[in-house]
Amino acid sequence: MLATGTTFADPALAQPSPDPGHSRRADDGRDQQGDRDRDGDGDGDRQGGDRGDGGQQRRGDRHRAVPVRGPVLAAGDAADSKAPTGGGLRTALGGTVQDKALGTLNFAVADAATGEFLFGSQEKVPATPASTTKLATAVAALALLPAEHRIATTVVRGAPGEITLVGGGDPTLTALPADQVRIGGAPVDRDSAPASMAELAHRTATALKAAGTTGVTLSYDTSLYTGPLLHHDHDAMNIAAVTPLMVDEGRIDPRSPDEAPARVFDPAGQAADSFAGFLRAEGITVQGKPARAAAAPAAGAAEIARVESPTIGRLVERMLTTSDNTLAEAVARQAAVAAKQPASFEGAAKAVTGELAALGVPLDGVVLTDGSGLAKANLIPPITLVELLAAAAAPAHPELRPVITGLPVAGFSGTLVNRFGTKSGANEAAGIVRAKTGTLQGVNTLAGTVVDADGRVLTFALMTRTDADPNAARAAVDRIVAKIAACGC
Repeated sequence: MLATGTTFADPALAQPSPDPGHSRRADDGRDQQGDRDRDGDGDGDRQGGDRGDGGQQRRGDRHRAVPVRGPVLAAGDAADSKAPTGGGLRTALGGTVQDKALGTLNFAVADAATGEFLFGSQEKVPATPASTTKLATAVAALALLPAEHRIATTVVRGAPGEITLVGGGDPTLTALPADQVRIGGAPVDRDSAPASMAELAHRTATALKAAGTTGVTLSYDTSLYTGPLLHHDHDAMNIAAVTPLMVDEGRIDPRSPDEAPARVFDPAGQAADSFAGFLRAEGITVQGKPARAAAAPAAGAAEIARVESPTIGRLVERMLTTSDNTLAEAVARQAAVAAKQPASFEGAAKAVTGELAALGVPLDGVVLTDGSGLAKANLIPPITLVELLAAAAAPAHPELRPVITGLPVAGFSGTLVNRFGTKSGANEAAGIVRAKTGTLQGVNTLAGTVVDADGRVLTFALMTRTDADPNAARAAVDRIVAKIAACGC
């Protein structure tokens, strides 16, 4: 942690990879068109193939593979000859931090090996984080929930001839056949594949038939969540209504590749209708239209069937790589339930800030009103974002590692796939930077890790507020990070 100067070294920072036994993440697709938290301006500079060639890049007399692989953090301390310095960074960054496209810039850079703050400006001043808020959500959820935690969607018995579909808070539950599921444009693997509504219906039908039942009345339960269904900035595209029961995140077209697809008005009702259709296909008669349950199922109601989401680590990786707002609010509510807070926007925010405080992350000036970062009312100082990254990378907290492995790779994956291209002037950092993007109207943020020219890992957070063209602002941010990467400071 930066506050204590604890030394940590982790090869995963150079080239993060899934946990042992996990295949390559399916959300590392190259067709992401930008961050989902924007008001019409998208993340990414739309440079397509200008993403670096994955070969050797030359900087002076240094050679570096892209992306960097293997251990990169020295075991030394701040006296290490390769340890960066604040003065060196100041000189290296020069006028890049004064680019007019940046508007107001708050930023912080720290040495990941020692936790030492190196250089910044207004690093303790709160700024609008946009989707970098998801770093806070991710860290808190992974700290509160066991690594094997999965979100269950279940079916329970009610009165004779009645069954209830119970939403557990998994927005990734899908109605699509397995071979049609895509995350970030890429097919899923075994570990990232979402739970299947068709499979839940099959298991339910099997159990019903075994009990001699071929006809049921279906209700559905959404009592897990409390408070408003709609985010304050709900637009029915960037985020769905926040309910514990939905399929395909409430998309009208579950196959849509759009970064902000149109969403259904009633995701829970859509999910129940989908389930009823699958039951009928299994030979079970469903009488009438599914109805919302008047109350939660009785304690001890017999479970008929269940399906479960990928692990919380995989959900966090997906959330960060694709900047998925609907999933972020679901993960935040899982944290709220674990912290014994109401599963609402307010309860989730309390759970996240409470757990961050328990981890020792400084919260001066932090204001959270959601888990996704859509709210402009959110405030986080750059130094806090750097501390979150330090906690996620520290050997003392291996449970937080999906925060690092879920960060998009510059020029290669997720919401950074179209950034750090040649037109931005930052292409030499492609493959070296892993970072969470954030974009709202007039706000551009980026927080993550970068390997400098001496193979040292640095953490950074850059937060801008500007009236400049969003693409110009993002390119200016990327050039700062590229200067950090080029620095042997």
